[in-house]
Amino acid sequence: MKLDAEVTALKGVGPRQAERLHKLGLQRVRDVLFHLPLRYQDRTRVVPIGSLLPGQEGVIEGEIQASDVKFGSRRSLLCRLNDGTGSIMLRFFHFSGAQRAYLQKGVRLRCYGAVRRGPAMLEMVHPEYQNIEAEAEIEDCLTPIYPSTDGVQQRSLRQLTDQALALLETEAVEELLPQALLADFELPTLAEALRYVHRPPPHAPVELLLDGEHPTQQRLAFEELLAHHLSLRQLRLRAQHLSAPPLPTGGELQEAFLEQLPFELTAAQARVLAEIGQDLAQTHPMQRLVQGDVGSGKTAVAAAAVLCAVDGGYQAALMAPTELLAEQHYRNFSVWFEALGLKIVWLAGKQGAAERRQALADLASGEAALAVGTHALFQDDVEFHNLGLVVVDEQHRFGVHQRLALRDKGRQGQQAPHQLIMTATPIPRTLAMTAYADLDTSIIDELPPGRTPVETVVLQDTRRAEVVQRVRDACVSGRQAYWVCTLIEESEALQCEAAEATAELLKGALPELKVGLVHGRMKSAEKEAVMTAFKARDYDLLVATTVIEVGVDVPNASLMIIENAERLGLAQLHQLRGRVGRGCAKSSCVLMYHKPLSQQGRQRLAIMRETNDGFEIARRDLELRGPGEVLGTRQSGLLRLKVADLGRDQALIPDVSRAAEQLLRQWPQRAPALIERWLGDKQHYGAV
Repeated sequence: MKLDAEVTALKGVGPRQAERLHKLGLQRVRDVLFHLPLRYQDRTRVVPIGSLLPGQEGVIEGEIQASDVKFGSRRSLLCRLNDGTGSIMLRFFHFSGAQRAYLQKGVRLRCYGAVRRGPAMLEMVHPEYQNIEAEAEIEDCLTPIYPSTDGVQQRSLRQLTDQALALLETEAVEELLPQALLADFELPTLAEALRYVHRPPPHAPVELLLDGEHPTQQRLAFEELLAHHLSLRQLRLRAQHLSAPPLPTGGELQEAFLEQLPFELTAAQARVLAEIGQDLAQTHPMQRLVQGDVGSGKTAVAAAAVLCAVDGGYQAALMAPTELLAEQHYRNFSVWFEALGLKIVWLAGKQGAAERRQALADLASGEAALAVGTHALFQDDVEFHNLGLVVVDEQHRFGVHQRLALRDKGRQGQQAPHQLIMTATPIPRTLAMTAYADLDTSIIDELPPGRTPVETVVLQDTRRAEVVQRVRDACVSGRQAYWVCTLIEESEALQCEAAEATAELLKGALPELKVGLVHGRMKSAEKEAVMTAFKARDYDLLVATTVIEVGVDVPNASLMIIENAERLGLAQLHQLRGRVGRGCAKSSCVLMYHKPLSQQGRQRLAIMRETNDGFEIARRDLELRGPGEVLGTRQSGLLRLKVADLGRDQALIPDVSRAAEQLLRQWPQRAPALIERWLGDKQHYGAV
């Protein structure tokens, strides 16, 4: 048997089991070696039953003192186990007649399982167990727990791994990291790392392995991160082989736009605009990510960049993830660009046929300088006359294929438009180095003058009457307020019903105020009409679902109430809070929560109270939730890591970046094999 043999070559793998293993990505024997443990169980020592705590996992030994079948909402077999230090109940919901006959009073067992509170005492539900009449040996190494699927047991995976590891004695696994790199970064060989990680020896440092910080785990994490980094770098290099139209900066339209703005660009905005200008002047496509906290002025910078394209005789497209945000951009750009004599068109899913036909005709003829919209921009019937710049807002909300689909709208042979990506979700630097290695990064790290930090207050919902009074006081004094409703259910319909009910209650409690309502199930024109009326101060209080998270700019609004704030993530809370504090008035955000609070809910609310800094919030969010959630893994397909953890392994990323440079310079032929090993056919963005 060879490492590149089909997985059916392994003992115990027939056609049906092979089908299940294929779901785990295990096609060949070598794939089993790279199917790495998610975590470990410490079965190397027996724990006294009297010392057990709820939530703990461990090995226990004892004698069954009583065994009985109980009938209730669910039939269960209950066995009370005692070791002289205490008792615990073993509970089996699914059991056979043979099991019931075997698990009788007087039988001595060794069990492994998770401890939880039961009705009468601590219990283990469906523990693994074995008879210990003949002194069974305790395990002498940590027990690996592998990613699995229906029909594939942990014991089977361990047996398959034993067979694959045995092959390493006679056949070498390919070492793709050159010896010089291993020496430079003080890394063990791949074979050493695989053996250790699959079967930690008896003397293994348990804490390091359980935390994923053992040098052998870090060696594998390093190689996996390197493969992801190389995949993105490969995409970047391919893109650099494309050409793009060089676009001028400081043209007539851009100058006129900057002069008409009622404010001066901040130093940070000016610096980022200069970086964009340098990119646009090149003959290969710009690929730049602009990060800026809520209210830092990214939109004005994007508008100035769009005018570089128009000054150069090209069109631009701006894509946003939601209709509300796209509408906000459309209104802003219309005000700015119509004064310059430029035509803008709007494209979204919910649009009249005649309006859409006209927009498509204006784009195809070159009559329109800019198209603003949602993912409707890259549908088949959308044709641009000469697209020179693509701007994508809130990149993490889109699949990366959607971004490339829009870019391909302007592709002519080997020429492609420039790309500017914007996000108000700050990404910690180390995470950006890995997740966006195909993009140059700019940061607008300064808020416009006059902005005052938003004061954040956390209150239990039992103090709702005080909050209602606070809204009354703010609105009577001439300010405006938001009241955001959230529901734990995913159903948009239920969220909208909750918002409607809240609006009615607040109208009754605050008869002197004009209360508006906006939610996701309203038609686009209705939402726009309400938002326009709110901005014009026709409403004092706006009740909304989280559709107002991004893009809404009402400088007179100085109070934000977020109901059930414990149900939202840090990034969403920060975005919502960013809807106030956009004028010069002192602004506040009240986070109302409902008990009981989870530990993570309590932490999130405390972080929001402590800081207004988006980058600090992003850093803490990464610690709490992990990179997949922070980056929107589900949408982008990014960073589905087998062994690395970007929260834990951030310290590796600068070395990974250096190793990638060295590898591409000295051993470029190794890069495709590394990418294939760790990403397989899931390479980041496909062909470019």
